[in-house]
Amino acid sequence: MSIVRMAAVAAPFDRDLEADFARVADLIARAREDGVRLLALPEACLGGYLAHLDGGADDPPALSLGGPEIARLAAMAGDMVVCAGYCEADGDRRYNSVVCVHDGRVLGNHRKVHQPLRENASYDSGDSFAAFDTPVGRLGLLICYDKAFPESARALALDGAEIIVVVSAWPGSRTNAPDDLADDRWTRRFDLFDRARALENQVIWLSANQSGTFGSLRFVCSAKVVDPGGDVLATTGTAPGMAVAGVDVTAALAAARRSMAHLRDRRPDAYRPLEPLLTP
Repeated sequence: MSIVRMAAVAAPFDRDLEADFARVADLIARAREDGVRLLALPEACLGGYLAHLDGGADDPPALSLGGPEIARLAAMAGDMVVCAGYCEADGDRRYNSVVCVHDGRVLGNHRKVHQPLRENASYDSGDSFAAFDTPVGRLGLLICYDKAFPESARALALDGAEIIVVVSAWPGSRTNAPDDLADDRWTRRFDLFDRARALENQVIWLSANQSGTFGSLRFVCSAKVVDPGGDVLATTGTAPGMAVAGVDVTAALAAARRSMAHLRDRRPDAYRPLEPLLTP
């Protein structure tokens, strides 16, 4: 039995990149003290998310995947596997991205494919999903709205992902918002997507999220670790914090897939392509 301690974070981040790095350093130190080997930090934790979802000029600082900031994050990770969101610069293009680093190097990078509301005013869209190997298991990455589409997580699971890390800046309702985030319909949707995607793909699921407020947005927190049966092993609830759980990755997947193996029992021949029912 090989237990991997893993953690998902709910924490606030903003445009002050040095303050963000200081917060990341503290979170990594706390996780290391707790024996964590895989740490998921929120979407846009390096430079903050968008202040509004209806377009605007207040965009995060754009960082190159091969630049000094990602190298700094990779050095901070040390022997831990760390996933963190940032605004990626690629020439004139900007992407909402998440990078996975370990021992001074980049293991994987994902550009957000699905863009809600006016996010495309600030970012270009990614166009693929791919799993990759890490010291804690084969990993897949998603960002926020990506998890609302079953095909995203399924593509990673079919590529062999044992663990899927989804980083978010998921806000609460902007209309008829309750005072208590636990009663917010967008909190319930966030949690439902996490559990459903873990269960339908029978994978371990780490979900990190921003906390607090930024611009017009109030984030729902709800960082969590979910097992392949869709059960929540640890959660921050609607408060900042770090959800930590120990999981035997190989044993957990084997137990979940022993009798009803969702990936094995698929019938691709029956899934004929369908034209979209709705047009923009």
